[in-house]
Amino acid sequence: MVTLLGGIALLIIGYFTYGKFIEKNFSIEPDRVTPAVALKDGYDFVPMPKWKNSLIQLLNIAGTGPIFGPIMGALYGPVAYLWIIFGCIFAGAVHDYMIGMISLRNDGAHLPELASRYLGKPVKHVVNIFSMLLLILVGTVFVTTPANLIASITPSWMTIGIAIALIFIYYIISTILPIDKAMGKVYPLFGAILITSTAAIGISLLFGGYSMPNLSIDTLQNFHPGGLAIFPGLFFTISCGAMSGFHATQTPMVSRTSTNEKEGRFTFYGMMIAEGVIAMIWAAASMALFGGQTLSEMINAGTASLVVNEVSIMLLGSTLGTIAIMGVIVLPVSSGLSAFRSLRTILADYIKVKQDSIPKILMLTIPLFAISLALTFVDFNILWRYFNWANQVTAVISLLVSTRYLYLKDRNYYVTLLPGVFMLYAVSVYIFSEPIGFGLGLTPAAYIGAMVISLIILAVFWETGKKQKARLSPGDSLLNDQLPIEVASYSN
Repeated sequence: MVTLLGGIALLIIGYFTYGKFIEKNFSIEPDRVTPAVALKDGYDFVPMPKWKNSLIQLLNIAGTGPIFGPIMGALYGPVAYLWIIFGCIFAGAVHDYMIGMISLRNDGAHLPELASRYLGKPVKHVVNIFSMLLLILVGTVFVTTPANLIASITPSWMTIGIAIALIFIYYIISTILPIDKAMGKVYPLFGAILITSTAAIGISLLFGGYSMPNLSIDTLQNFHPGGLAIFPGLFFTISCGAMSGFHATQTPMVSRTSTNEKEGRFTFYGMMIAEGVIAMIWAAASMALFGGQTLSEMINAGTASLVVNEVSIMLLGSTLGTIAIMGVIVLPVSSGLSAFRSLRTILADYIKVKQDSIPKILMLTIPLFAISLALTFVDFNILWRYFNWANQVTAVISLLVSTRYLYLKDRNYYVTLLPGVFMLYAVSVYIFSEPIGFGLGLTPAAYIGAMVISLIILAVFWETGKKQKARLSPGDSLLNDQLPIEVASYSN
């Protein structure tokens, strides 16, 4: 109990202290006109109030990540708390804030356009590939997981296949609606369900007499029953609850609906902190209610969705537990919708198809849904494995974009460089060691190879940054946050 409450307290303190420092380092301009006002189009660029933007951001970035990830991360034991707390404060929330605010300064541009602008045009093609790969995997994962949960609490005729079909129908209808109608109307309700159900789980856990393992010298070790190494495994297992590149694909949507830069810390940094609180509660519940071996068997038998069912019913009973499961269902459904919406606009920007009519919107949307539907027949664990790696590679790219932005403006760039270097090495080790890459296992060759690749990438990044900065003049658009052309011309 001490670690859970202390961890949540640290997350909140982090928002008011380190979050304030990050905001000051960025140097907000409250009087600056935002894309929502300057490019208002009634579809993607729509001014909305701070509270609504915040709920949309939370639901966009959350998905099943801050629940499924911590459930699987709980297999490592209380050490998982450290990554959730410090990863969220010093990496994930910084990552979300920086990309959200840089996008806000660049006409609501998506990550590929930002990468092109700050890292060079050739990088744009790589980032487009990773972003679209990530989003199609995210969309598929966030269709499969709620479908399993829906099937578990409904009559037998509601099969997983029918649930998947209904989710896709909802996505198609929502895709052709303006953002204030597709998300602005229903997300406040979804947000209320999520917050209420998470609070109920947390309160029941605290006052139900359950023994929650605390972080101590004795428990600061790897308890994974399968013997999986903490590094890099834990940092991929818990992503959305600590740091996730998927968020970089979502924040530009809210950058297009925000009306003042002062909202950024609450909307971008704060909602990541809220996600960290959700992750802490579910990690604690998983450790308190199940032993490592039991938890592992449940995950292997029915993915983390089986654990969600058991935790909800055990802590809240059948009626309230079902409501709590509904709270978990709305997360991936809402994030899946926003993933496909982002995917469509990124693809539209890339191939220059203006999204100004329903036929043009459906021309891109239907093929993307068809690909995702085909992927739902692939084993979930395989999808999750590829999603995790693509997710954290995207996070590295986002942090490098943020570092370059701060470097060009002569601000403290270590706040994004340090977590970026850490995750760069982690993704390099992962691809050298895992079967999806070179399959070397966690051997010296994998660690050394990852170190070499990381140093080469960082050297190139540093040298290109120095050359880019040397070419800038005082009136350069990069220094003044002005786009030479309207980035949003194909997505509005």
